[in-house]
Amino acid sequence: MALKLRKSYRFALRSSFYISLIFCLAVLLAAYFFERYDYVDALLSFPVVFIISFLILQIRVERFIYRRVKKIYDDVSLLESSSFSNRPITTDMKTLTEEIEKFAQDKKIEIDTLRIREEYRKEFLGNVSHELKTPLFTVQGYILTLLDGAINDKKVRHKYLERANKGVERLIYIIKDLDLITKLEVGDLHLEKERFDIVELIRNVFDLLEIRASKKNITLTFDMEYDEPIYVMGDKEKIQQVVSNLLMNSIKYGQIDGTTEVSVENLIKNKVIVRVTDNGEGIAQEHLPRLFERFYRVDKSGSRKEGGSGLGLSIVKHIIEAHGEKIYVESEEGVGSEFSFTLEKATKSGK
Repeated sequence: MALKLRKSYRFALRSSFYISLIFCLAVLLAAYFFERYDYVDALLSFPVVFIISFLILQIRVERFIYRRVKKIYDDVSLLESSSFSNRPITTDMKTLTEEIEKFAQDKKIEIDTLRIREEYRKEFLGNVSHELKTPLFTVQGYILTLLDGAINDKKVRHKYLERANKGVERLIYIIKDLDLITKLEVGDLHLEKERFDIVELIRNVFDLLEIRASKKNITLTFDMEYDEPIYVMGDKEKIQQVVSNLLMNSIKYGQIDGTTEVSVENLIKNKVIVRVTDNGEGIAQEHLPRLFERFYRVDKSGSRKEGGSGLGLSIVKHIIEAHGEKIYVESEEGVGSEFSFTLEKATKSGK
């Protein structure tokens, strides 16, 4: 057995002391009653017996423990081949207990993480299935109706083909978003960073969504007059998608006759923060941690009264993080929500 292993001598020391003490007492008693031993020899035998007992006990006990501890290490190493199996084997029971407890705790955390991931995977697959089958079944229904004879009616044929086309467009929209978010997650999306005016970009998005907002009489506005441009660095097209998605959400879940307000504020020396605030229905606190997950919806009903792929906020988060920036959300039910994200300021030279 290797001598470099950590050892616990307490057991051997105590046991050797007791053995030596008992032996000396026995010798002294024999000398007293039978006068066969010298008292001095009996006392001198104490250290000799102690040393011999200690060596025998230490070697035997250590070998005994080592074999069993080694088996524990081997068994555990089958489960954890990376770090635990590379540690030196110790026969110190306190240290061994601490290592086993830490190993068990790490495994518990790992199992809990795997369980959460498995639940997320099942939920994600269920959401993907739901999002894809709804337009698929819609398109199939219109086509089957046409095949059953409705194709002979010119008006019905035209109306059903238009509806089927909308279903196909929704499928394409979902697939494009899935493709985009996959590229974002694997870091395969190249950002074309440039210097641009974030205020002008927001105004352009206001113009694009004006008709949609007017259907619910929602006002899209700035918090103040921005007379001067505010230049930032980023992928202009992707940042426009971020602003569009956030404003679209505020319109979808906003109150009729409501307001969505956008502000651009200085955060620190080289950062600005863009805030999108609405007075809509708000979001319950328990939903906020998962709000940016793919296909996660606050409304768990099957109606899906609001359109969209269910990927908008997830795409927003990945685009902002791809820029090395942060996105935040604050919300209160019945009051409204505020989404905000940071961007890097552009220098006058545009670098």
